[in-house]
Amino acid sequence: MTDRERELAANLAKVEERIAAACVTAGRKRAEVTLIVVTKTYPASDVRILAELGVRHVAENRDQDAAPKAAACADLSLDWHFVGQLQTNKVRSVAGYARTVQSVDRARLVTALSKEAVRAEREVGCLIQVALDAGATGRGERGGVGPGGIEELAGLLAEAPGLRLDGLMTVAPLTGEYAGRQRAAFGRLMDLSTDLRRAHPAANMVSAGMSADLEEAVAAGATHVRVGTAVLGVRAGLG
Repeated sequence: MTDRERELAANLAKVEERIAAACVTAGRKRAEVTLIVVTKTYPASDVRILAELGVRHVAENRDQDAAPKAAACADLSLDWHFVGQLQTNKVRSVAGYARTVQSVDRARLVTALSKEAVRAEREVGCLIQVALDAGATGRGERGGVGPGGIEELAGLLAEAPGLRLDGLMTVAPLTGEYAGRQRAAFGRLMDLSTDLRRAHPAANMVSAGMSADLEEAVAAGATHVRVGTAVLGVRAGLG
């Protein structure tokens, strides 16, 4: 086993322990929470190691990095999630490899994704990215639509050919009433998920929590947590 393999195995084991402990504290079953490893800025070789360690869900936020990485790992049984702000000119590429796009936040993107999913003869799962810091513009600093825009987008996604409405995603906001209050932010997302499921019962996926706050997300009821740094290490040039 190489040093990198040992490092990733140890880090992954620690994250698994954290998720398991958080589930016990929340009175939830470990199987209720899916780990998505965010592999952005790391090479395909790391993705291969993670796959050997049992990881099945990986995420990227930039198509120019994700597309070649997904192609290099096409022989692996992986579910690729796109979690970054998605420009419409990248939709054709993303629709070719992503099983789930977690950052749907505007009608134009729904239209573009639907067109390319149909063209590729694929079904793409979609999460509405909710911005809990959305101000008068109705959009958040890190992308996403305000809570008031969920119903309209959900209706569009539910009717869009090639797309499947899977649920909601959020990133803990840095500004606004929920800044520094991750538990409250994720609780608010769960309330919005309950509202969404009244009209769309199958849209039960709730993606929230990252390396620093996955316990708060599990406590709130998140079904998926997105963890990068805690598994792969601190990214060079970031911070």
